[in-house]
Amino acid sequence: MRRLYLAWLFCCVPSLVLAQSVVKEEWVVTTDMWGNALYQGLTLERSGKTLAGTFDGDALEGERTGNEVRFTVTDSRQARYVYTGKVRGERLEGTADVPDTNDKKARVKRAFTARRIPERPSGPPRRHEFTPTSWSNEFSADRAPVLTLWSGDTVKTTTLDSGGMDEHGVSRALYGNPQTGPFFIADARPGDMLAVHLKRLRLNRRSADSLDSIVGRAMTPLLASKATELGKPVRWTLDWEKGVARPESPTEKLKDFTVPLRPMLGGLAVAPGFGSPPVSTGDTGRFGGNMDFNEVVEGNTVFLPVFQPGALLYVGDAHAGQGDGETSQFALETSMEVELTVEVIRGKAPSMPRVESPTHLMVLGQAGSLDDALRQATSGLTQWLAQDYGLSLSESAQVMGTSVQYVVANLAGRSVGVAAKLDKARLATMRRQGGSP
Repeated sequence: MRRLYLAWLFCCVPSLVLAQSVVKEEWVVTTDMWGNALYQGLTLERSGKTLAGTFDGDALEGERTGNEVRFTVTDSRQARYVYTGKVRGERLEGTADVPDTNDKKARVKRAFTARRIPERPSGPPRRHEFTPTSWSNEFSADRAPVLTLWSGDTVKTTTLDSGGMDEHGVSRALYGNPQTGPFFIADARPGDMLAVHLKRLRLNRRSADSLDSIVGRAMTPLLASKATELGKPVRWTLDWEKGVARPESPTEKLKDFTVPLRPMLGGLAVAPGFGSPPVSTGDTGRFGGNMDFNEVVEGNTVFLPVFQPGALLYVGDAHAGQGDGETSQFALETSMEVELTVEVIRGKAPSMPRVESPTHLMVLGQAGSLDDALRQATSGLTQWLAQDYGLSLSESAQVMGTSVQYVVANLAGRSVGVAAKLDKARLATMRRQGGSP
């Protein structure tokens, strides 16, 4: 019996050890495409010298000898991509031998680099405090991440106002909605949906700036002819104790005028996908951006599609309050403390940004005209009703025809925004199938 046991140990234990020695690594690969950076996710599973895993979703196989790495990726069309490189600490550098995009019979070599994503810390989701020291005036995949998060993590940070001033009134960045970030969400992949739960938005200074202006889109020619003297700055006092804002130097008619404080984020975005250049923080798109939607407030959740490995989340352009459309060009522009929790929802990238409050579903259409923005918002809401409630297009049409509300969200940017809103009480009798909280 003892001999049989020893024989079993010698035969089986090595295979058990090998089975348990698989090392899994996550990387972000940057390939130089004629001066354009292509970012892709790489998962390497190493057992001894053997490599397996996926590259941008496609299977790979190869080997690692010392610091030398070689692997072959085969895509759905059976095209082969061969990567050879050398590991240097947390970086991988080398050359990709890939098919020519214009000549199927030819192959080209491309330089690539990769950075290893740190392993997720053990234990429950973590809470981070991040103090920014630089800010971005672009929504870009090329900016180095400021912090790595995982789904479920929470981060507390601060934003500047649209002019680049901090809570002390000190200029820290270029005007034009400078953003804090980007935050790299390690388990977010292209095609996923990123949920940004706005846990806490708090004003951190007692003043805000605006204009006595009306955006051109909101004026008739006659009104525009009377508005030639508009566009002057207006300073507002933020009364935290009473929860209101008032003009700092009001006219006689406005000396008792106040508006409720309702802190919101004008800017919230992920990096746009490959093929899109960095986008100004004054612009919007499917990726979010300078949405200036006054429902991006504490307690609500914003859902954005993921286009890049890690999503690359930006936040900024805080407002102490804003009417629909931001018709004065500036809202009550100020700085803010922000606390948010990120959540990755696999494979459910929405067609347009979504916002969910305790009472409403909202889809934000963003385009060059109100007509196009309206179409995008309507289409996006039908997608949400199909995904989460299983409604057919006919059923969605019946629900929306009796219950939808449309709000002009943004008129102040190069693009405009229209939000399609639906009271969730109208859907209370229908079972929600998931995909959102």
